[in-house]
Amino acid sequence: MMEFAGRSRFRSRLSRGTYERVGVARPGVIAIVVAILLTSMPASAAPYPPRVQVFVANSGSNSVTVFDTRMGEVVGTIPVGATPVGVGAAPGGDRVYVTNEQADTVSVIDPRPLAVVATVPVGRHPFGVTATPRHAYVTNFSSNSVTVIDVATNKPVRDIQVGRFPHTPATNPDGSRVYVTNNGSQSVTVIDAAGQKPVATIPVGRFPAGIAVSPDGKRVYVANTGSNSVTVIDARRNKPIATVPVGRAPIGVSVTPGGRVYVANARDDTVSVLDPSGDPTGPAVQVPKRPEGSAASPDDSFVYVTNNGADSMSILDAVTAKLVGTVPVGSQPEGLVVTS
Repeated sequence: MMEFAGRSRFRSRLSRGTYERVGVARPGVIAIVVAILLTSMPASAAPYPPRVQVFVANSGSNSVTVFDTRMGEVVGTIPVGATPVGVGAAPGGDRVYVTNEQADTVSVIDPRPLAVVATVPVGRHPFGVTATPRHAYVTNFSSNSVTVIDVATNKPVRDIQVGRFPHTPATNPDGSRVYVTNNGSQSVTVIDAAGQKPVATIPVGRFPAGIAVSPDGKRVYVANTGSNSVTVIDARRNKPIATVPVGRAPIGVSVTPGGRVYVANARDDTVSVLDPSGDPTGPAVQVPKRPEGSAASPDDSFVYVTNNGADSMSILDAVTAKLVGTVPVGSQPEGLVVTS
């Protein structure tokens, strides 16, 4: 298959060590650290809802790692299809969707028994997935389309043509818009969820990959892997309003409830942190080899980053951006999602 900017070009398998506190090689220490951090959150932080978990797609081991955010440990590994790369969750977290790139399918996971409950055929080389209360949207990289899945029936109901090599989708908070990065078109397609059709195309940088929407729905952030930048989009006008330099080969991007933007720079082994306007909040944070995915917790406590070249996931404090822990996961992790 065709390789493309915005995902790993190298598929090395590295041995995984124990789950350890940064700088302290003792098993179990990080679980204690996470517990302490959770119990000492500021009073303004919303409490965790039940069963908040991180689901990590391991593209090299055809599995999904499940990390329990309260216990601070991995609680399960779920077999899925060939080469899982993208992960999305339904609002409320009752279903998790995983794109299996080499199988042209999506695995539907019930997070209670940690089991696949359906496998849905989609387009060629599905990469990313996002969900609203009614539908899941899957970007088919080699079909230049988005497959719409009815979440009640787990059946595909429509294919929407978008730009060349669609990479990652994201929804706004009320589920009325779906934003799709077109890796081969230097653009973002805006889909109206009610009419299930494109309503705008927004120019961005080279090889756009990850995308995330601010909690208030007013800003959209796009990681331009080929331009080493992030495009900030005004969602009301569907226009770019800023282009911000970050590290080399940015791929994953997430926005915390507090509005901070975390960008995984795959070739620098760093994570850039931006304020809502796109300005850097400080120096980039060093993480293990080849960070690709980024996802924020629902209570503004932590940000999780997959390290594709180290078979691990980094945990960063969402407010201070300090690296507080590293978790071993499966082989070559890429996408991830935090349920809420």
